[in-house]
Amino acid sequence: MSRIFLVRHGPTHAKSMVGWSDIPADLSDTAALARLSDFLPENAVVISSDLCRAVDTASAIQGRRTRLPHDPDLREIHFGDWELKRFAEAEAMDPARIRAFWETPGDSTPPNGESWNQVCARVDTAVDRVMAAHADRDVIVVAHFGAILTQIARAENLDGSAAFSHKIDNLSVTTLLTQPTWSAQQINHNP
Repeated sequence: MSRIFLVRHGPTHAKSMVGWSDIPADLSDTAALARLSDFLPENAVVISSDLCRAVDTASAIQGRRTRLPHDPDLREIHFGDWELKRFAEAEAMDPARIRAFWETPGDSTPPNGESWNQVCARVDTAVDRVMAAHADRDVIVVAHFGAILTQIARAENLDGSAAFSHKIDNLSVTTLLTQPTWSAQQINHNP
């Protein structure tokens, strides 16, 4: 049985859409990080997105686990021109477009960004790659809200709208089984 432990990076405290911007995480809650590390399997390999909030979170929970190179395909949704804007600011730019992106995700894109379907394809490819390379191991993936939602959607056969209904807290764990078929074991667990 192969398991993926999807960990959302530590909080950034940003109040805007943070996608590919390299904003650091607040990792000052060392007790929460220790609980998280203790909860995760010791024999797992650890991989993260290449953004510092994920990289630094992965380093904080790595322990003696094997660390894999960072993977840019595990990044958050690329918000394009909406990057670092609050919802109201992006809505003022193009109200119909932002509502379509969040309410009926699929092929709608932020200007110069990527759609839900593009995010799913990118993250699925990265997860498949790491799972194939480490088929007999548990895998810890330290990533982002959107990237984690893509894998929940995959495991539960959800469309984007249903996937976005899930809450994913910072430093939470979502555990998926990949064999014999994909399924969610737990979502948004806070150890």
